Amino acid sequence: MKISARNILKGKVKTVKAGVVNDEIIVELPGGSEIVSIITKSAAENLALAPGKDVYAIIKASNVMIGID
Repeated sequence: MKISARNILKGKVKTVKAGVVNDEIIVELPGGSEIVSIITKSAAENLALAPGKDVYAIIKASNVMIGID
């Protein structure tokens, strides 16, 4: 995976809180810190996000995106 963002944090999905349009994804980072991302429901489904899945929190400006290998 190559992207232009410089802030890439590897972690695991802690929880997925489903909404009508968007889902809230809580990612636990090594050391126990957490980061929260709001992404579309379809993006969460396409990435097959579920607790325990390894992911990357990708921070660009004020947005936090989720990526997988």
